[in-house]
Amino acid sequence: MRNHGWRANRMRAMATGLVGAWLAIWLLAVPGVGMADGVAITEGVLAVEVETASGPVTITRVQDPASTIDPDFAKTSRACPPFCIQPEVVAPGVATVGELELIDFLKQKKGVLVDARTQDWHLRGTLPGAVNIPYTEIVGRLGELGCTRKDSGWNCAQSRLTLLFCNGPWCEQSPSAIRAMLKEGFPAERIFYYRGGVQAWKSFGLTMVEGSF
Repeated sequence: MRNHGWRANRMRAMATGLVGAWLAIWLLAVPGVGMADGVAITEGVLAVEVETASGPVTITRVQDPASTIDPDFAKTSRACPPFCIQPEVVAPGVATVGELELIDFLKQKKGVLVDARTQDWHLRGTLPGAVNIPYTEIVGRLGELGCTRKDSGWNCAQSRLTLLFCNGPWCEQSPSAIRAMLKEGFPAERIFYYRGGVQAWKSFGLTMVEGSF
């Protein structure tokens, strides 16, 4: 049973990866997006505009080739526990995605991008379009993701596609949130996991925005 779930999840992840490959081709046709010289997101794509609750945000990479990663995310050896390396596949049926898939998720308005970190981290900077639902609060806030209350908990049959992230591959906050969602009956196929999190996003010099309450 476990092997079956693993195979199903990998097949879904491969399918999701194809979205990223097509994303690069699709973005080339978007007016005003990128054949200019500069540090591109992917080949031929210099910038992508996405809609957020605060208005449109243009995602780019830092254009200074001498730029380095934020020191807060440069540490290599955090104490484990709690900062243990997370698995590539966080749970059976949950697809792990990368940066291009996340950008496509925002561009296509596919669902909710959730910053599962605690509020103090969120307020220090987050990904464009992200909503902060800390992993400690996720079970009580599933209504924001399309679930409805029932006597014994939640009915998530009509839940929205939800993509979660936290600080990076060593961060357990979004995996903890995902496990809590699954326990409440949230469909695994409606959950996506950005394992790279803020650390990977910053390592590529991608646009960050201010977090909000």
